[in-house]
Amino acid sequence: MTQRYVLAIDQGTTSSRCILFDQRARLVGVAQREHRQYYPRPGWVEQDAAEIWRNVERILPQVLRDAGVGAEQVAAVGIANQRETTVVWDRETGVPVGRAIVWQDVRTEELVRELAGAPGAERLRALSGLPLTTYFAAPRLRWLLDTVPGLRERAERGEVLFGTMESWLIWNLTGGVDGGLHVTDVTNASRTLLMDLATRAWSPELLRLFGIPAVMLPSIQPSTASFGTVRHPVPGLPIAAALGDQHAALFGQTCFARGETKCTYGTGGFLMMNTGTELVRSRHGLLTTIGYQIADEPVYALEGPIAMTGSLVQWVRDNIGLVATAPEIETLARTVEDNGGCYLVPAFSGLYAPHWRSDARGLLIGLTSYVTKGHLARAVLEATAWQTREVVDAMNADSGLQARALRVDGGMTSDNLLMQIVSDVLDIPVMRPFVAETVSLGAAYAAGLAVGYWPDLQGLRGNWRVAAQWLPHMNPHLRAAEYANWQRAVSLTFGWARPSHMRDAPTRRTEPR
Repeated sequence: MTQRYVLAIDQGTTSSRCILFDQRARLVGVAQREHRQYYPRPGWVEQDAAEIWRNVERILPQVLRDAGVGAEQVAAVGIANQRETTVVWDRETGVPVGRAIVWQDVRTEELVRELAGAPGAERLRALSGLPLTTYFAAPRLRWLLDTVPGLRERAERGEVLFGTMESWLIWNLTGGVDGGLHVTDVTNASRTLLMDLATRAWSPELLRLFGIPAVMLPSIQPSTASFGTVRHPVPGLPIAAALGDQHAALFGQTCFARGETKCTYGTGGFLMMNTGTELVRSRHGLLTTIGYQIADEPVYALEGPIAMTGSLVQWVRDNIGLVATAPEIETLARTVEDNGGCYLVPAFSGLYAPHWRSDARGLLIGLTSYVTKGHLARAVLEATAWQTREVVDAMNADSGLQARALRVDGGMTSDNLLMQIVSDVLDIPVMRPFVAETVSLGAAYAAGLAVGYWPDLQGLRGNWRVAAQWLPHMNPHLRAAEYANWQRAVSLTFGWARPSHMRDAPTRRTEPR
């Protein structure tokens, strides 16, 4: 019998990858290409969507060729993607109207402030489950319609299309200008600020608030569905699933039961808790979102994004020179027993969940002559752990559930000391799976499930195996005292940054008498 596989396209923030998995979730082949990041102005982050498509065109056949696998052996394709990154392209030519605006971009800060005072803005969170911030796609799309000459008129005539990266890739894979499908999945749609979370359809009310023509939007599908058949570059492959990257990680970690929680530690940290079929509206600063949807059954989730985790280590390496390589941060932190009384709050461009304070800025406090480089390194690692604690506490409070363990993935999980600190401050086990590529694996799982390659969710659970586990052993009184100190440090970061319209205002000075 011919061996069959499932292929995942993982379109991430810095690179695109194609990974082949077998039925036991073993990685059979991988191909990857990075794409360029553009920073044309402070706070602006862009990518070339055409370059990303060219990369996928190359690596899709490459992974099959390198693994010696024929197209007929691929049971299904699943796609995972960076979520809120916004692409608009011409329906007739397939050419993007400009560079994609990346999820990290904050150019819409003033627009978001204006929209907050618009009629109907008070309904936004109830409908979408999300706060009005620069983080999501709708403000970026509105900015493009307002600033690109003639784009709004073209959008209203249906001449241009909007999508996040999975929409852009599916449209190209299934034919592009020659009949490509313009679709998205419910997890990506839930991150736009334009979808009604209860109906899982585009909200006319939210479209009016943002001034978005409905004709340019993709149709919304479940996470497991028929997303068409690849026509180029490897004809005949069925696309059977699409999920935003963090939702794919939730699925890849097999967090299928209420209360099961995962965190992906990369540039930032992304925690997600499965809340089952119940739509839990956050009262503690979290995002209410779709975890995934199989057929007609949505599974909801609470999410708490953390802006800076791995990027903080990069900052102390590249900007401060505290260490020469990222792994050295663990070695340096192990030279001391604690943080020496210092705390580092990495609010470099504000704080995400659960605070959502764009006016916060980074803070290093508690410095004395006793503090060494080792203490600073320890404070860097503890910053990720305490931010995780804040989000998990909010999740427990919102859901009425209790996270009993944290499943982790991402590059930072190779730091054993960090994982131990996370376990200590959460007072629960932290577990890293054998298969580290959980985003890609989640996309593959969803696609394979859709076509019967894997029979059910229980079968997927059977593939999940623990590679490493950390158990808490921190004194409860010390944990409480350190958490209180952390929260006090966080509160001191609030209000430091003035709104951009005030930054150039003359500073009032008091002259000496």
